[in-house]
Amino acid sequence: MNADIHPFRIHIPQADLDDLKRRLAQTRWFHGTSDSEWKYGVSKDYLKDVLSYWQEGYDWRTHEARLNEYPQYVTTIDGANIHFMHILSPEPDAVPLILTHGFPSSIAEFLDLIDPLTNPRAHGGNQADAFHLVIPSVPGFGFSGANLEAGWNIARIAQAWDELMNRLGYGCYCSHGSDLGALVSRELGMMKPDKLLAIHVLQLFSFPSGDPAEMAMLTEEDGKRLQFLANFQERAGFNAIQSTRPQTLSYGLADSPVGQLAWIAELFNGFGDHVDFIQRESLLTNTMIYWLTNTAESSARLYYENAHLPNPTAREVNTSPTGVAVFGNDFKSIELFARRDNTNIVHWSEFERGTHFAAYDEPKLLAAELRSFFRRFR
Repeated sequence: MNADIHPFRIHIPQADLDDLKRRLAQTRWFHGTSDSEWKYGVSKDYLKDVLSYWQEGYDWRTHEARLNEYPQYVTTIDGANIHFMHILSPEPDAVPLILTHGFPSSIAEFLDLIDPLTNPRAHGGNQADAFHLVIPSVPGFGFSGANLEAGWNIARIAQAWDELMNRLGYGCYCSHGSDLGALVSRELGMMKPDKLLAIHVLQLFSFPSGDPAEMAMLTEEDGKRLQFLANFQERAGFNAIQSTRPQTLSYGLADSPVGQLAWIAELFNGFGDHVDFIQRESLLTNTMIYWLTNTAESSARLYYENAHLPNPTAREVNTSPTGVAVFGNDFKSIELFARRDNTNIVHWSEFERGTHFAAYDEPKLLAAELRSFFRRFR
């Protein structure tokens, strides 16, 4: 590896955990309705229940130890600190794969994928489908830290990922992601670096162009997917705020752990559409990473940077080999629009279950999907 890469190990000072415990005990709840239907936002009844478990049943040190089971490193790329896991497969012909999380997620999203992807033989798979894994914390997220200059958007992250894989000495690699990670993977596809073999995403965010002829080609199922998108837009207050005034929001998130929990829980529970599909241990570990690293503001700011590009251009077309997996409880990509913007889609899967964070709630299904898709590029 490049000499500029240094080992890293997570160890949160006990004083930080004691401070969190004190803040949780002093939580001040708003007066008024305790809407259990999530009509106005995260249910107060639900959040109080999760808070009770956070105080009495959750142990950060257990999850810190699990994260530390895997080799971690830090390096500086384009002025940003980049924290990442790097797990080598025991199989000599393994293919390098970079996994990118989204918002409000973290590297913890991929923990249950690590062993099935690096050592498929031990999980009922074929040794020929093994990967070396690189799992970075997106700049401004988690253990990459909050010290991030302005201007870090999706394109800049993709460029940093290509540099990271180059520093690790990989002559070729593949990319997978969901949410922001899907955008970064697609950006890599548009950059088309020489070493990129293919990309796999859980979403392709392609929308109507306004052409009536295009709309006339939509199927009944496509219409349902457009309605799902409309429903999402009606409730996606996080997107509007983080794209416009992320700093104002972040004062509350940086000061209140329950505020940070609620901000993350809304999306992990699909605005109340699929409550507790993701285990509460996973929800709390993810929340802890945001809280303990104080990265609410730096992570939210990515939305602003993407919405305020200095020289916005027309949507570029991705011509790299692309695989798509659409999970049942997620935003459902519309294939007509996706193929318009991505001209080399060579694989399209649909699953009845799984959420926007499928690596959390359907890791076996996703691991099998990734092994199957990337097999043709080895």
